[in-house]
Amino acid sequence: MDELDSALLRLLQQDGRRTNRDLAAELGIAPSTCLERVRSLRERGVLLGFHAEVDLTALGRGLQAIIAVRVRPPTRAVIEQFQAFVARMPEVLSVFVLTGTDDFLLHVAVRDTDHLHAVVLDKLTKRPELADVRTSVVYGHLRKNVIEPA
Repeated sequence: MDELDSALLRLLQQDGRRTNRDLAAELGIAPSTCLERVRSLRERGVLLGFHAEVDLTALGRGLQAIIAVRVRPPTRAVIEQFQAFVARMPEVLSVFVLTGTDDFLLHVAVRDTDHLHAVVLDKLTKRPELADVRTSVVYGHLRKNVIEPA
C-alpha cells in the first residue's frame, strides 16, 4: 500500500460508482495506471467489493437494536451452528462473535418494537443453546464511510 493506493481507496469508499476516468483525473494519473491499481487492490483482497447503501426506514425497518447473546455450551460446534442460524435471519444486519461475557452481538433492523419482541421471543429464545439474551434499542447509528490504512 502506497499513497496512490490509499488515495484510490479513499475515493472509492466515498463513492464506489466513480468512473475510472474520474478517479484518474482527480489523482492526476493515466486512466490505464488507475485501472491497473484498482485491479491490483481487488486481486490482493484489499477491495472486497462494492455495495449500495440503503435507508432502513425506507425499507420499513426503521428500528435498530443490538442483541447480546450467550450460548451454552460454548463449544465450536454450538458457536458455529448459532452463527449460521442468525446469519440467515432477514432481520440481522451484522453478527459479531465475541470473547468475554457475551458470545454474540447481533445488529438487527426491524419494523417496530412488536417485531423486535417477536424476533427475540419467537426466533432466538426458541434455540436450545441460548443461555442469555439482552436487547438494547439503538437511538442512532454512525458508520464511517472511509477507513484509512493503519
